Amino acid sequence: MAAPILSYEGLGLVQGSGWLFQDLDIYVGERDRLALIGRNGAGKTTLLKLLAGQIDADKGKRVIVPGTHVVMLEQEPDFSGFATLMDFAVDAPNAPEAFEVAAIADQLGIDMTRTAASASGGERRRAALARALAQNPDVLLLDEPTNHLDLAAIDWLESWLARYTGAFVAISHDRTFLTRLTRQTLWLDRGSIRRKEIGFGGFEEWSDAVAAEEARAAQRLDSKLRLEAHWLERGVTARRKRNQGRLEKLKEMRATRAAMIGGPGVAKLGLANDDVRSKSVIVAEGVSKSFGDRTIIKDLDFRVQRGDRIGIVGANGAGKSTLLKLLTGEIQPDEGKITLAPTLDGIVIDQQRSLLSPEKTVRDILSDGGDWVEVRGVKKHIQGYLKEFLFDPGIVEASVGALSGGERSRLLLAREFARESNLLVLDEPTNDLDLETLDLLQEVIADYAGTVLLVSHDRDFLDRTVTVTLGLDGSGRVDIVAGGYADWEAKRVKPNSVKTKATTAAPPPPPTARKKLSYKDQRDYDLLPGRIEEIEKEMGVIETELSDGTLFTRDNARFHALTAKLDTLREEKAAAEDRWLALAEEVEALG
Repeated sequence: MAAPILSYEGLGLVQGSGWLFQDLDIYVGERDRLALIGRNGAGKTTLLKLLAGQIDADKGKRVIVPGTHVVMLEQEPDFSGFATLMDFAVDAPNAPEAFEVAAIADQLGIDMTRTAASASGGERRRAALARALAQNPDVLLLDEPTNHLDLAAIDWLESWLARYTGAFVAISHDRTFLTRLTRQTLWLDRGSIRRKEIGFGGFEEWSDAVAAEEARAAQRLDSKLRLEAHWLERGVTARRKRNQGRLEKLKEMRATRAAMIGGPGVAKLGLANDDVRSKSVIVAEGVSKSFGDRTIIKDLDFRVQRGDRIGIVGANGAGKSTLLKLLTGEIQPDEGKITLAPTLDGIVIDQQRSLLSPEKTVRDILSDGGDWVEVRGVKKHIQGYLKEFLFDPGIVEASVGALSGGERSRLLLAREFARESNLLVLDEPTNDLDLETLDLLQEVIADYAGTVLLVSHDRDFLDRTVTVTLGLDGSGRVDIVAGGYADWEAKRVKPNSVKTKATTAAPPPPPTARKKLSYKDQRDYDLLPGRIEEIEKEMGVIETELSDGTLFTRDNARFHALTAKLDTLREEKAAAEDRWLALAEEVEALG
């Protein structure tokens, strides 16, 4: 273990009427690469500010090795009062020279003479990065460093951090970024902190093991209160398991689309099929779009099918927003035509959270002040619906202005997903979301019955979500690839490099196969379908009783008992389905 160069001992901070943190011990070694993980509202950004010395704790001692230079990249840096981006960059406690900033800015592709007031979110983020990195810190504290960056800038930042000789602590929703770069994990959870000498790649397995052990401890203590405190962790664990089944379904959908896309000749044959035409909801034929002398989209032929999950990727300025607007009919092409199905009814969730008024309450946003939410034609009690989106039901009377950025994003998702629609348009939906909310969003998208158009720079999210990726390189060409970001990236690798890897890689060892199921597995395979039917019947009875609009006020205890039972049955059903699916695949493999 490296000697600590920055630490906090017995850290405590009061927020509102109680302690946000109490008695935390945290340290950063001189070459640490730390992922800081925790739900929205857990206090991750506050903890970084405490480590940076920007705010003072109510108790505890901050210890720093003399001469250690600490720099924090804030999620929303303040550019007010600065004429240009360069003015902002050279105004720092340990101000870097303009030429040092310019060298990094040039690598990030940002003009530092641009006026700060007119700069976009992406330009401001790059300017803030140039300012932080040019200071050559010993400890770098990064709060969502990939927000508003395009894929090229994220690649550059990853390369820079891989060469960086100091320590860093990073908060990020970008799983790929964290997996590639981190070697230690700090997990901030319910006011306490855990540290483990593993990178983010091992976090899910570790957190599942911790949640399982806490659930067993709670069961041993037979404490209802303790069990209630863990509903979220158990739900997240079950959700991850369900997502494995959804990923298998996603692979099947990608295979189907790959057959339809194929090579140029195959694609034309596929488009001529009447069944394919009948399922088309958006059809682009010979579409081109230019702005001035610059061609944004050129000769695009593509059909969006019902149920497709389309991911749009590319560098900032490559034309992602233009393509999205063309496909949704917001703008018209210069050449060719876009045909939208007459029954298409879409909802747009942008990254501005512009639909939420800060003075309104959560209840106002979701149910116009009532107790019930209409969710795609089905009435749900507002508190039960809040739990589905990982909220504490007690937040129902909180004002929107009191919520964190991530919580507001989650509330917007809850509101919009309740609406009837068959087209969902998501523009950078992962900004400000924590990892557990990203799991939830993947689940909701996977279960969505309509078509999804998604613009995102989050590579892992795209890999887990989309069936087709439209890749833009800025030349006007649109690459159409069945699969996610990794599939699109693989298509861009030169054939020679692929061949070299294929010839040098050692062949995998042959799997050890068994000839038949064990007695226990065979019994589960035979009996689980019946048990699943029983669970569904039990759930139906409970849902019927919960549909009584007077139950919550008439018999509150009964309402909570039924909702808790329903949650348990849902988890049991999900586990049974996952178990039977795994066994069914094994039976098929055994022939």
